[in-house]
Amino acid sequence: MPPSSASTTAAAAKPAASGGVQSLERAFDLLERMADAGGEVGLSELSASSGLPLPTIHRLMRTLVACGYVRQQPNRRYSLGPRLIRLGESASRLLGTWARPFLARLVEETGETANMALLDGDEIVYVAQVPSRHAVRMFTEVGRRVLPHSTGVGKALLANHPPEEVRALLGRTGMPAATEKTITDPDTFLDALSDVRRLGYAVDDNEQEIGVRCIAVPVPNAPTSAAISISGPTGRVTEASMDKTVPVLQQIADELSLALVSQGSV
Repeated sequence: MPPSSASTTAAAAKPAASGGVQSLERAFDLLERMADAGGEVGLSELSASSGLPLPTIHRLMRTLVACGYVRQQPNRRYSLGPRLIRLGESASRLLGTWARPFLARLVEETGETANMALLDGDEIVYVAQVPSRHAVRMFTEVGRRVLPHSTGVGKALLANHPPEEVRALLGRTGMPAATEKTITDPDTFLDALSDVRRLGYAVDDNEQEIGVRCIAVPVPNAPTSAAISISGPTGRVTEASMDKTVPVLQQIADELSLALVSQGSV
């Protein structure tokens, strides 16, 4: 999901939505802006991106610090606080629970292991999996973290991010080779993301593990940046099979998106 700063700057100054509490909306908006900025910002940066006056931001940040959701650093900048970790872990578990029936359908229709992953900071974290019924199948531990450049879900999740943000992320993580097929050059990776946008799906072709191919699509309009994928041996997950597999992935991603949005409605 693209950063919120561009889309919500004008909204920050508007009254709260019907039935909402303006101070809560503003506080959550500030937390999201902090996350978009890498987790640490100054008050002036938040004021510039949100359009809110400094006294308002200072008052909200004082409350968030007192509750443990934000920390004030020695350099007077603010960072996301440790109390958010428990909320994030619980939300990830619930997200995985909601996704499992959709992943089970994906297994039924493709025969291969189905996964759901999120972009958490600079890393990909797997939050749900339903294994294939084949004797030879792929297994990724739920909770496992990997770098995005070597995975299909990573490509799917980064495809719509601005190139400068992707370059910055790759600069922070590096691009170590998991196999001889792993993309280790930023320009080549950005070209691969262009292909993902054009085609509507991403492929990990022996890039994370030799002998394994993964096909992934983003979950559109998800509450947080998410992707689903199928993975299996290259002998079964062939280029020819993509004509059938990709539409199934996209349909289930759309249905999962609607379910996640409805879970968040009141």
